[in-house]
Amino acid sequence: MDSYTTEKTFTLEVCGVDLSQKSEIKHHPIRHTVEETYTCEICDAVFSQKSNLLTHMVTHTKQKPYKCEICDATFARKWNLKAHIKIHTGEKPYKCELCDAAFCQKKELQTHVRKHTGEKPYQCGFCEAAFSHRTTLLHHIRIHKGEKPYKCEICDAAFSQKSGLHSHLRIHTGEKPYKCEICNAAFSLKHHLQRHIRIHTGEKPYECGICEGAFSHRSTLLEHIRIHKGEKPYKCEICDAAFSQKSGLHSHLRIHTGEKPYKCEFCDAAFTQKSGLQPHVRKHTGEKPYKCELCDAAFSQNRGLQVHIRKHIGEKPYKCGICDADFSRKYQLQTHMILHTRSHTSTNKCDTDDFMLSM
Repeated sequence: MDSYTTEKTFTLEVCGVDLSQKSEIKHHPIRHTVEETYTCEICDAVFSQKSNLLTHMVTHTKQKPYKCEICDATFARKWNLKAHIKIHTGEKPYKCELCDAAFCQKKELQTHVRKHTGEKPYQCGFCEAAFSHRTTLLHHIRIHKGEKPYKCEICDAAFSQKSGLHSHLRIHTGEKPYKCEICNAAFSLKHHLQRHIRIHTGEKPYECGICEGAFSHRSTLLEHIRIHKGEKPYKCEICDAAFSQKSGLHSHLRIHTGEKPYKCEFCDAAFTQKSGLQPHVRKHTGEKPYKCELCDAAFSQNRGLQVHIRKHIGEKPYKCGICDADFSRKYQLQTHMILHTRSHTSTNKCDTDDFMLSM
């Protein structure tokens, strides 16, 4: 990693100055042997060579006298032009010693090496964030300052980064360049494709720290955590109902509006929620996906399976509050309670044996 250090290593015995490049040594001693110096008239910069002053002046005049003969690019410095030409020739003399990457310019290599070292020399002055690229830091600072210089010409949207504007424009153009190789789905944003692919792979990288739940989307995890915390930020403006997920509020509002967007293809039935339509359709198709593992019984709804399993395990969750009778199904308890409202209301015991025989 020493070959990529930015420390100055060439020290002069005359003045003790450290220089970053050996080529600078042949010019530097002039300052000690020649009294003449070249000073910029615009700022206080001082140079030992006239050519260095001329190069420096370009920063004030904004002139770009060096032009590329292949394209229209222009540059303020000759070495910038030389580096640019390598893009056309394909020359990449600066090679990474840690991988096979190669670059046209030395600064590109230095930036690349930070991926291997993890170095992030550019630190934000507003927060603790640090970055490996200076341009990334500048983009980040716009978030703190609220700057959004990239504006959409079609709508009022504005963005802090140019890439954000490019992605946004696809909403207007309908362009979807990111295509799934497994199915025909296409997306306008790369991270939407990455999220979609998890449907095929079954990957669930977002794990809940409270329970064993895992999710393919980060947003789904955040919504799930609200269940543990009891947070219900989505409140109904018509009644006191509140929900942990926005989708729950949307479904609830249909109770007030009477909207039933989920319609049956076989009959005129319609439902406020998709979960209500699905079990209804099974009545028409005869589909019974919920199968008992203890016998051959099958059901169109999970609720039917759960009630059925109680017969096998003997569970009777519905208990009479007047006597000791208990039942596996709610309607059985409701029918039983009629016995207490009849002639036997004065006693605390009923003829449950006769009742069970009638069931």
